[in-house]
Formats: sequence, C-alpha cells, structure tokens
Amino acid sequence: MKRFEVETPAGVRGVHDTGGSGPVVLWHGGTPNTGEPPAPWLSPDTRWIGVDRPGYGRSPRRRGRTVADVVQDVRAVLDHLGIATCATVGHSGGASHALACAALLPDRITHCLAVSGIAPYDGPAWFEGFGPHSLATLSAATKGSLAKEEFEAAGGTGGVDFTADDWATLEGPWGWFGAVVQEASAGGPGGLADDDLAHVNPWGFSPADITVPVRIVHGEADRVVPVQHAHRLAALIPHAELSTVPSASHLSVLPHTHP
Repeated sequence: MKRFEVETPAGVRGVHDTGGSGPVVLWHGGTPNTGEPPAPWLSPDTRWIGVDRPGYGRSPRRRGRTVADVVQDVRAVLDHLGIATCATVGHSGGASHALACAALLPDRITHCLAVSGIAPYDGPAWFEGFGPHSLATLSAATKGSLAKEEFEAAGGTGGVDFTADDWATLEGPWGWFGAVVQEASAGGPGGLADDDLAHVNPWGFSPADITVPVRIVHGEADRVVPVQHAHRLAALIPHAELSTVPSASHLSVLPHTHP
C-alpha cells in the first residue's frame, strides 16, 4: 500500500493506493476512518484507492464541509493518478460520500456500492431505530457545530452500538478496522464531528440525481445506522438495487458483501 499526499483545490489530502493495472475501486471509510482501503477485500487483480477526508489521517481538518465537498478532492486525486473512471464503495459514514461521487461525477464513476449507509436528515422520524450512542452523537450534531464540538470534547458517548455479531466480526479479518480507527482518531475528534455535522445538514446534492447504477447493502439488525436508512436511500435513488441481510448488523454485514 502506497501512502502519499495530493494537493487539491481545498488543500492537502492523504491518499492510499494499492497500485496495479486492474479495474479501480475508490473506497470511502466510515466515521471515524482514514481512506485506507479494506484489507479483507483487497486482491491482486483490483486497484484500490482511498482519500483521507479532512480531519482524518494526512488530511487537515476542514470545518463546515459538506458531504458533496468530497467530490473536488476525489476529482483532483483521480486526475493526479491518471484514472479516467472507477467504481466507488463506501461503508457507514463513507457511504454518503460514495453516493456524492456517483451523483456529481457521473463521467468518472461507473457504479456505486453503499454499505450500512445513512440517509439525508429530514426531521425527527430520521432518528427512529438508532441505538443510544448513535442517537446521542447525531442529536448533538443537530444542535449546531458548537454543541457538537462541546459534546465530543467532553468524551462523546464513550461507546458504540455494535451487536455481539459486530464484535465477533472484529475478531477475524475485519479486525483491520482497529488500526484504521486508531489512526483516524489520533488527531482528535474533529473529523468525526465534521462527518456527523455534514450528515445532519444539507448534503450539497440530491441522491435522486444519481444516474449511475447503485447497490445498497444493509444489515437488518444494525443499530449504528438502522436498516430504515437503506430503505430511505433506495426510495430516493432511481433504480437502486437494495439488499438487506437478515440478522446482520453494522460490521457483520461486510463478510456477506461482495464489492
């Protein structure tokens, strides 16, 4: 895995690149994650790339960023690497950013996979089904940037709404997440705060405008992002393919997913 930095119109961004001459997949990690592509899915015949969102890894924080802001970073990185087109995959907080690329870069993105993703915020009903930790952190974001900053500075919720199956998943190959989350969090909670704020504010694009093929995969037992959000996204995105996995949850759905 090569790691380097690329200057984009919005600043320096950390980039991860497995190299190779195969088809290219652009990865968007969750909240909090760097852009490091997922080790359990890597293979010699596919080139994976990822970009650290601001506030994570090698990308300086950018307060007030929207979900759509990822697109200018991705365009600059694809141009720098000489990549004309690619597929894009996002998990959890990264799924919305993959959808942004699908919506706003239809000439560069061939298809999109959104796993365990969140839907655009549209009021109180949006919170139904979240576990207590996700509910608390996202509720803080709806109160504005200052309230969210204070919430995270005080330690956030101190937990995560993983099921027993999620924790078991981390005992296997997907234990890869541990080092990625640690690196993403090393600079403080700024990236996480900005992700949450971006999700509860206008995204800067409409999922209804997506024209490239989209597949949505979600575990029905997910408490970090409830499966209702998958149904909301599928209703918004024209011709989206929706697959829900019974009994699977936020992380345990990943071994059942094939990018």
